[in-house]
Amino acid sequence: MSVKIRLTRTGARNEPSYRIIVIDSRKRRDGKYIERLGYYDPKPKEFQYKVDEERAIYWIERGAIPSATVKSLFKRAGILKKIHNMKYGQKVSENEIEKVNEIKKDENTEKKSVNKTDAGGVE
Repeated sequence: MSVKIRLTRTGARNEPSYRIIVIDSRKRRDGKYIERLGYYDPKPKEFQYKVDEERAIYWIERGAIPSATVKSLFKRAGILKKIHNMKYGQKVSENEIEKVNEIKKDENTEKKSVNKTDAGGVE
């Protein structure tokens, strides 16, 4: 039996939202899951997500494999960095994770402002 951490779809038609779940890999997408770890809502302008970090770390340490989308959410939340540092004996403070998240936000706003200024047209 292989355990995966993946998304299950919820929400109305044309308004998707997702739960982050732990599930047996042989189950269907919206089948019965083992545990719910959080949610992911891609629709708002700034997409929203919430992950139970302790349980996510617990499941990954026991061999659960995250899907590509879930892995990117974990990366944004700083969970993968915590796991890496725990594995190699380094400690991570919450301040370091907040700094990394602030840097990523600054990079995203810079990219958006550059794209808006470049869209002027032919000179």
